[in-house]
Amino acid sequence: MSENFFDAASTETVSNGSVLALVIVAAGSGSRLGAAVPKAAVKVAGKTLLEWALEGAGSAGVAARIVVTVPPGDRDLRLVCQKFGALAVEGGATRAESVTAALTALSSAQPQPGSSDALPTAVLVHDAARCFTPAQVFHRVARALAEGERAVIPVVPVVDTIKTVDDRGYVTGTPARTDLRAVQTPQGFDLPTLLEAHRQVGGLPPSVAERITDDAMLAETLQIPVATVAGASESFKITTPLDFALAQALHGGADKETA
Repeated sequence: MSENFFDAASTETVSNGSVLALVIVAAGSGSRLGAAVPKAAVKVAGKTLLEWALEGAGSAGVAARIVVTVPPGDRDLRLVCQKFGALAVEGGATRAESVTAALTALSSAQPQPGSSDALPTAVLVHDAARCFTPAQVFHRVARALAEGERAVIPVVPVVDTIKTVDDRGYVTGTPARTDLRAVQTPQGFDLPTLLEAHRQVGGLPPSVAERITDDAMLAETLQIPVATVAGASESFKITTPLDFALAQALHGGADKETA
């Protein structure tokens, strides 16, 4: 692999002339994974999850600028970002705060070699923990943005029966499984739309803001239609030891530091 994986052949603008940026959220602690290092620094087959995520994004070839949120004080992940020509910024206490910090820094990120030096007009927000996302998923999201969608998310069908329950643990209903989808990343947005959504989240009541778990929910609060495209089973999120075991099985071994 070259020192900068995002070489001149791998960066491009969306077909309608929009310039895409990529935000990778990698500031998670890894506590649910049982790791003694930040989750994005956990290794699978000798590479950190962040390295896998950046390589995957590079193979997709859709991002002209890349910003990665890292834990406060972290050095190792900053070095990974430098290796891939991405700008590292300190993440916040919540996902929304981390993404806001990354969006603020987009204009400071250096364009990738061979890409447009114009400022981004659209952005993909991706979880480092979904580091094995296939390039095709990036392409589907980017294509939907190029076709005029303001918010796009990759989804997969829900295979389990889902129940809603009350605060006492009693079942209150069973949503139709045909109406449900599990949401993945990267999630794509027209940049002004996402900036406005993050500006307004500061004005939401804490009880509402704390329930927002992804950027698509922010778009929904602005009543912006959120389009869906096909995700992929490979885009599973590494959150628990079982997820990590699956990553090991699929990608040939790992080196996880545990507490």
